[in-house]
Amino acid sequence: MRSFNYGKDILSTPRKRRVVPEVAADVGVVAEDPDSGFCGAVVRVESGSVLLEDAAGRRRLFPMTPAAFLIDGQPVTLVRPVAAPAAPRVSASGSVRVEGQRARTAAASRIWVEGIHDAELVERVWGHDLRVEGIVVEPLHGVDELAGLVAEFAPAPHRRLGVLVDHLVAGSKESRLVAAVTDPHVLVTGHPYVDVWQAVKPSVLGIREWPVIPKGTPWKEGVCARLGWGEPAEGWRRVLASVKGFRDLESPLLGAVERLIDFVTVPS
Repeated sequence: MRSFNYGKDILSTPRKRRVVPEVAADVGVVAEDPDSGFCGAVVRVESGSVLLEDAAGRRRLFPMTPAAFLIDGQPVTLVRPVAAPAAPRVSASGSVRVEGQRARTAAASRIWVEGIHDAELVERVWGHDLRVEGIVVEPLHGVDELAGLVAEFAPAPHRRLGVLVDHLVAGSKESRLVAAVTDPHVLVTGHPYVDVWQAVKPSVLGIREWPVIPKGTPWKEGVCARLGWGEPAEGWRRVLASVKGFRDLESPLLGAVERLIDFVTVPS
């Protein structure tokens, strides 16, 4: 019996087998079935077959057998496309979301913020990250007694404290109170806004800018009156509901909170 891989001369070089390339049957790839002459773009792959649609909108299903199709006149084997890896889901803070992990037992370290609204806003944006790390956020209701409260907390290398302060600008009362805290295991950061409400971008709330409230008028009450938001509790619900993620906040607050989280979660 003569092998077809050789010519008449048995000592001659064997012929190279023709390799039929494999092409992923991605949606839109145009292929032709040579037996029927049907030519169309891939619509989908299902159960070992490929659905093609021609220029007239007609569809036909063909089995994906080896070398069964032509692309640009050349035989190819259509194969199922490799699914692209799913993009990682991100949390409201922009970090990669950790799926399926239960909240870690609370660590000894803490983050303190000035009030309930600050705590709720931090939870809205960084809550996932903090639960993964086991960090609890606690409202202080003001920083007038900050130095004494820090001493009671007894910070240590394994027990760090981060403090977020409103209106932390040079020459303010807050800056003087913060200057009294010198423990190396405490980090105080802040933002320049009178209230954490102002750290939400006005455009998110559909306003051009936050109104300027005269001294002597409680800031939240003045804002709600100027904007027609009712009582401060109603105004805060409006503000908090508008925040979907970190892009809705001003950068000074973002940077301040990120530094605190890094400080209380990185071992000394």
